[in-house]
Amino acid sequence: MRIIFFGDIVGKPGRYAIKKILPKWKKKYQPDLIIANGENMAHGRGMTEKCLKEILDAGIDFVTSGDHILDQENTNVLLTNKEIPLIRPANMLKNTPGDGYRIIQVRTKKILIINLIGQSFMKEEYDNPFIEINKILENEEDEADIIIIDWHAETTAEKVCMGWHVDGRVTALLGTHTHTPTADTRILPKGTAFVSDVGMVGIQNSSLGADKDIAVKRFLTGRHISLRIPKEGAVEINAILFETNKYNLAKKIERLKEIVAF
Repeated sequence: MRIIFFGDIVGKPGRYAIKKILPKWKKKYQPDLIIANGENMAHGRGMTEKCLKEILDAGIDFVTSGDHILDQENTNVLLTNKEIPLIRPANMLKNTPGDGYRIIQVRTKKILIINLIGQSFMKEEYDNPFIEINKILENEEDEADIIIIDWHAETTAEKVCMGWHVDGRVTALLGTHTHTPTADTRILPKGTAFVSDVGMVGIQNSSLGADKDIAVKRFLTGRHISLRIPKEGAVEINAILFETNKYNLAKKIERLKEIVAF
C-alpha cells in the first residue's frame, strides 16, 4: 500500500497548495491513502468546517491535528461527528471532544490512524504519550493491518525516543508541529517508517508559515504582536510518501517537496 502524508497545512496558502499539487501527485504516485495535518488551516490556528471541506474536496482522505485544534469556534462539532475523517491527539485531557484514533478501511486493509501530542515545551498539559500509545496498541493493534501515527511534538529528543518506543509495532511514525522538515527520514531497524518532522505546507519565505517581518519584530521588541499569514508568495509543500510490505511494515519512505506560486 502506498500512502502520502502532508505536514501542517498553514492558512489559505497551504490549502491552495494542496488543491494545486494533489492532481499531479495522485497521477504520479498513485497513493491508496492521503493524510494531512490540518490544525493550522484556518488563519494559521485551528480549523473551520469550511477549511476542512476545502481540503477534503481536494482529495485529502483523512485529517489529523494538534495543539491548536480547539482554537476556532465550533470545532467540537467537527470532532464529535463520526462521519468526518478528523481526529485530535489521543493524550489530550479526557474531557476533550472527539477521538484520538480511528480505524478506516482502505481496499482490503484496515488502517489504524493515531494522533499523539508531545509533553516537552508545550504550553498545555497532556497525558504521557508513551503510556497512551501502549494503551491504544494493546487495545487496537489486533484490529488493524497498518498503523500510522501523527506525532505532534516539539523536541527532536522526544520524537526520536517515541520512534524507538514503537519501532516494529507500527507502520509509520511521522512527526509534525515544528513546521521545519528534518533530515532523519528513514526506516527504523524493526520496520517502522520514521521522520522527526515532515515540515509544513505554507509560505516558504516566512516564519513557520506566518509573516516573517512581524515574527522578527516580536523577537526584537518582546511584544506579543499578532501574527498573520502572507497574502502571496511561493508555497513550500512538504510530505512523506511511504510504502508497506507484506508484513504491513514499511519497505520504502521518501520525502516529497515542491514549491508552487500563490
